[in-house]
Amino acid sequence: MINSGLIAQLVYQAYFQKGEHAIMINIIFLLIPLIIVIVLILAARQPDNFAVSRTCRIAAPPSAIFPHVNNLQKWDAWSPWAKLDPNAKNSFEGPAEGVGAKMNWSGNHKVGVGGMIITESRPNEQIRFKLDFQKPMQATNTAEFTFESEGERTIVNWTMSGTNNFMAKVMGLIMNCDKMIGGQFEKGLTSLKSIVETKQ
Repeated sequence: MINSGLIAQLVYQAYFQKGEHAIMINIIFLLIPLIIVIVLILAARQPDNFAVSRTCRIAAPPSAIFPHVNNLQKWDAWSPWAKLDPNAKNSFEGPAEGVGAKMNWSGNHKVGVGGMIITESRPNEQIRFKLDFQKPMQATNTAEFTFESEGERTIVNWTMSGTNNFMAKVMGLIMNCDKMIGGQFEKGLTSLKSIVETKQ
């Protein structure tokens, strides 16, 4: 025999549970626009410009270090990005070194696609680059190396600076870009230090 009371109870529970799900769905739909607004506000408050810089002391004169940076074909030996994708494809244009020397790269998702060109080169003092990133995000930044004598050592400073577009501002909310990029700079400078000091 069918228990009508049990059926009524099941119907009531099903209706009530459905109501709970409907409420949760409504709350979610209300929260999504709110979260988007909060992200937009926080992103808008991020700085318009950024700069990441790391320094290393190398036991060698500037003249022994400068060629390893001024000649883009020598970057593969110490660049941290070369280690992230050993199979990345590099191509070179213009002079072998100095102003006008250009390197293009294409690699995995860690390396991406882009190019850089030396825009300023003062022997044993400073090298400046224009960086054009195509993938995974498009951006144009400036990089700079400076070499300062300190007794028998050289202070090498590696800096990258640029403008934070909206996507970069959003990414800055969920990751520490200074730590991420700066960490790669530290690895690169450590490799450069090892190569130069081994040859001294």
